[in-house]
Amino acid sequence: MRVLVAHKFFRVMGGAEVFFFETARLLEEAGHEVAFFSTKHPDNRESEFSEYFVSSHDHIGGSYYGKVRALMSAMYSLSAKRSMSRLIDDFQPDVAHMFGIGSYLSTSVIDACIEAQVPVVMSCNDYKHICPNYKMYHHGHPCEECKGGKYYNAVLNRCCHDSLVFSAAQTAEAYADGFTGRVRDRIDLFLFASSFMAEKTSEFWGEKSFEWRLLRNPFSPSAAHEFGSGDYVLYFGRLSEEKGVEQLLEAAAILPEVPVRIVGDGPLGPLLRAHAEHAALRNVEFLGPLWGSELDRVLLRARVVVVPSVWYENFPYVILQAFAAGKPVVGSSRGGIPEMLGGGQRGFEYPADDYELLAAAIQRAWEDRVLSESMGRAARAYVVDEYDKADFVRKLVEAYAEAIELRACGV
Repeated sequence: MRVLVAHKFFRVMGGAEVFFFETARLLEEAGHEVAFFSTKHPDNRESEFSEYFVSSHDHIGGSYYGKVRALMSAMYSLSAKRSMSRLIDDFQPDVAHMFGIGSYLSTSVIDACIEAQVPVVMSCNDYKHICPNYKMYHHGHPCEECKGGKYYNAVLNRCCHDSLVFSAAQTAEAYADGFTGRVRDRIDLFLFASSFMAEKTSEFWGEKSFEWRLLRNPFSPSAAHEFGSGDYVLYFGRLSEEKGVEQLLEAAAILPEVPVRIVGDGPLGPLLRAHAEHAALRNVEFLGPLWGSELDRVLLRARVVVVPSVWYENFPYVILQAFAAGKPVVGSSRGGIPEMLGGGQRGFEYPADDYELLAAAIQRAWEDRVLSESMGRAARAYVVDEYDKADFVRKLVEAYAEAIELRACGV
């Protein structure tokens, strides 16, 4: 099968890009032909398809003229459509798979596929398809004020990077898509990694208004794992507001005898370190960003991993990494996290924003070694059994075939 994959970035910026590149890699390993469409950047990976990539615009910085161009591009990019059409003519794909296209490529690339009669599948790893703010979170709390097409609330709340200009650009794009139905009505099949995101999309768009399937993101568990032991509680990930690390520090203050290690960096890093120092949290240590084997060593020495997110997490890779290492997870009740914890089989769930109950869950995981080991074993078995590469590719190709059939039937 010939598959055209499109994403706004062609360099790793986060989990979305890991998913994009891994999907393409697995397709190629399985013998499928893959073409790429993205934006230009000096740090991009090399690609034989880079001649088709388009320039991106700065929505926040730059000149006034540049911001206006970025706003217009976010709403509809004719240059992206022309380049996509040229790639379609040259590559002749059987199906197009869209990942994150908002703001940089725009939905014009979908129109290029429709005009060329190429079936379209879209993987949604954030909430950009239903809300101008892809996290549905701003200024300290989840937000659904744009439900019912009330996208103007994104401007009133300055919910996109706390920027009026960027929020206006995202709102304009949302209204353009909403009026035309370019996303909901022109995508043949949506793929979600969590039932939570599918259900939230149904709340915004209406049940049975779109075709979708559940497809968990690919993941390859490492061989190294250790059950029932560990010297500390571990958080690893981005240090930003929506990740809830402040809640973890409040819980650590309640549990001075429990060592807590924090791995990562981000915009909230300096404030979190200052908070820990001011509160004299001697049980908390910031290790900075760690990757690869360094992160693996720290993870294997943890007794439990904490995922205290306060936004609607879809499918956090950190949970799968913890599971693969044989570690149970203390996770908040937000988004797709409860699904991954399996109703208490693989970890401890607590109500998001309640640091006292977070502390109670951590204490239980820390003190009950037998239960933590049992959960760790169940977690390890889960990722080994459920995240088979060949099974992922098989299900993905089945989704492509279904999209082709839906387009042929005019559904």
